[in-house]
Amino acid sequence: MYKAAIIGVSGGRAKGHAEAYQHIKRAGLVAVSSRQKDKLEPFAKHYNIAASYTDYREMFAREKLDLVHVNTPPDIRLEILRAADTANIPLVVLEKPLAIQTEDYLELLDFAKTSKVKVAINHQLHFQPRRALLQNLVYDGKLGDVSFIDASSGMNMAYQGTHTLQAITAFSPEAKPISIMGQASGGESLADTPKKHFAPDALLGSFMFDNGVSALLRCGSNAPKVINDERLNLHKRISVYGSQGHVHWSMWHWETLIKGKLESGKHDYFAEDILGQAALTEAMFDWLEFDKRHPLNLNAALQDFHILLKLYMSALNHKIYSLEDKLESQLIDALRTALT
Repeated sequence: MYKAAIIGVSGGRAKGHAEAYQHIKRAGLVAVSSRQKDKLEPFAKHYNIAASYTDYREMFAREKLDLVHVNTPPDIRLEILRAADTANIPLVVLEKPLAIQTEDYLELLDFAKTSKVKVAINHQLHFQPRRALLQNLVYDGKLGDVSFIDASSGMNMAYQGTHTLQAITAFSPEAKPISIMGQASGGESLADTPKKHFAPDALLGSFMFDNGVSALLRCGSNAPKVINDERLNLHKRISVYGSQGHVHWSMWHWETLIKGKLESGKHDYFAEDILGQAALTEAMFDWLEFDKRHPLNLNAALQDFHILLKLYMSALNHKIYSLEDKLESQLIDALRTALT
């Protein structure tokens, strides 16, 4: 059986990683690491994890791990990735957002070129059963030629927006954006916090892809509500339109209209989320055993983050960009100056 560990125990996502192991057959959680001693032992005890560490490097040396879930702020993730690579840990699942801005994105890009460790980003929604079913309908051509994707999230780009951007690229796989235009508003979420989740309060993105698909992205205070609830974290959604119909997914509902046949229903997001987390983790072991590349692999995530950076540049400079255009530095500072 494979041995897995978690670094960072704060927040609901660490709990999601741990609870997913109820549904994972090939691995077990054997260790956890956190600098927050007051949270470390209660977490380990609650999830029956045998070993706990305040130093993840010591954990790497002692536990001979196969997979590490990294649930930390983005400013220390590259340090952890390098340590995992040095320790010959084969698999890492990295929490989103992948990075903060251009500088650490470029460092991650260099890391990806030389490292041995297989890294995936924890966009577990990709593997939630209902969303995966809808994605497969699109992949199988049931919508005909896809023309438009509309996606949004109630929280800002750093908290939920990367989920939303990944959803757009997931429903149009292998496509490359050829034009990226963004608009941003509000600077409260750009204030410095321990989580280092910096983003404008609201972001609007418009894309054209080389396969003819166009997409609209809304994250933050400009996003539509999907249920009658003011909590911002409950409103992720995506709709995909093609020549033969459409599919729609939200955290609580789904709908398909294919060749005139309408079907719809509800689901329990939290139950789906645990199953999605488990499936994401199982796919890591498929990558290890069968070299079946994970759809949320680091290179795919780096392209998504590159798109995000071009959205920020577009909002700041009032221009449309492509991936070929040179990235600018210190974008978070520039957004703070412009929006606060």
